[in-house]
Amino acid sequence: MNSKLIIAIDGPSGAGKSTLSRLLSQQLNYINIDTGAMYRAVALAASREGIDSEDCQGLEALCHRIEIHFQRENGHESVWLNGEDVSEAIRTPQMSLLTSKIAACAEVRQAMVRLQRQMGKAGGVVLEGRDIGSVVFPQAEVKFYLEASAQARGQRRYDELVAKGLEVDLQQTIHEVEARDAADSAREHAPLLRPEDAVAIDSTALTIDQVLEKMMVVVSQRLEQRA
Repeated sequence: MNSKLIIAIDGPSGAGKSTLSRLLSQQLNYINIDTGAMYRAVALAASREGIDSEDCQGLEALCHRIEIHFQRENGHESVWLNGEDVSEAIRTPQMSLLTSKIAACAEVRQAMVRLQRQMGKAGGVVLEGRDIGSVVFPQAEVKFYLEASAQARGQRRYDELVAKGLEVDLQQTIHEVEARDAADSAREHAPLLRPEDAVAIDSTALTIDQVLEKMMVVVSQRLEQRA
């Protein structure tokens, strides 16, 4: 039996999934698969090629001709699209909203799910997104659902963008978080939901280190059970 786990981290935008997925994978020496970044990369490619977010056939064809991969070097993780580092380009507010629309296309989700399953089937991976434990890897041995208030998530996003030198409005950023929540929860294909067997962690009043500690306790227990 493979002793390495498949770990799924789900939750709404801004709950800390990307950061905690990266930290948890480092702690365990696992591969970190940022599934949200994969959809963002598709959104960026679609924007550059002028493909409408409702043109699901055009988006499906796009998914088959682009190449997405992750790279870790000197502790830094980057997202690559067709040989270009797009780690920053996919993180703008515009890409966040477009990504939610792109991800609503069943054809896009099917293409990304196939790729995610291929990347993670051997175990030893941490995947984060909005439907990992419910759709992509319902058989994952460890599932987390990270959540936080929209105000807290909007503040974090605002602070992140300001730190990058961008001019943003706090209330508008919170509104964008709420709009993303509504779009993700209402979409027809693989909507955001909490798997029944997921461990829920509310990070509103917790630091990243405190959340990571809680997650490591759960993972350690599961590893001991499999030993």
